[in-house]
Amino acid sequence: MTGKRIITGAAVVLLLTAAACRAGCGEKSPAACKQESKDANSVEKILNLLKKKTAELDSYQCQIEYLITQPLFESKTLRRGILYYTKHNGPSMFRINFQTLKQDQEQEQKYNEQYIFDGVWLTYINYQSKQVKRYQQAEPNKPVDDFDLASENLPIIGFGKIEELQKQFDISPVEQKKVDAEKSTELHLKVKPDSIYKDNYTSINLWIDNKLTLPTKIAAVSTEEDIYQIEFLKPEVNERIDKKVFELKIPKDFSEEIIPLKEKR
Repeated sequence: MTGKRIITGAAVVLLLTAAACRAGCGEKSPAACKQESKDANSVEKILNLLKKKTAELDSYQCQIEYLITQPLFESKTLRRGILYYTKHNGPSMFRINFQTLKQDQEQEQKYNEQYIFDGVWLTYINYQSKQVKRYQQAEPNKPVDDFDLASENLPIIGFGKIEELQKQFDISPVEQKKVDAEKSTELHLKVKPDSIYKDNYTSINLWIDNKLTLPTKIAAVSTEEDIYQIEFLKPEVNERIDKKVFELKIPKDFSEEIIPLKEKR
């Protein structure tokens, strides 16, 4: 919904809205009811725009910063790398190459970790320990979208099915400073009691870039009160990505562990 809809029966609409407000809000004040209705319309508009944009997404590439903050241990770990995604002319593919690591006040160092998703398998490669773990995530004949697959392992949301977001979270807008609101729109996602995320997170905040209408930042609070923050920097949308980027190459001297779907918890 990008513009205002002109309705000739404005008086009728206002009466119906007021009646619906009274019916849906119970003991809440008219002002509170009106605000809830406004918030719901705002969220619906944002999600509709996001749904349209992600449906048009054939490829996506950006720099990524992944910060894990553990208040209990007063610890921070920052990883930097590159994210790639494509679904053009074939099955969707998703890959993150983390290239550096910075812990607390230590100097940033080279640290090579890779996550590769192909709709069926999640492959994790750690070049420091020379270990590979492959987790089957779906049946070979029933692959899932890689952004949906990624969201179950890293707090990367907003690129996959919007209906799934609404199913897993209670979503509300966040009031922002004017200077921030000009750049992005922030949503608060509270994990529902029956959500697939309930054992991992309590809430997630999602920032959506106003120009691209795609996620620009995510901050997830875990059930242990750790904070997982991901920023997507210098995005390139629907530009060609070489297929070789998604090739899985495992060095011969690496140990490999395979976890089939039936063993996945």
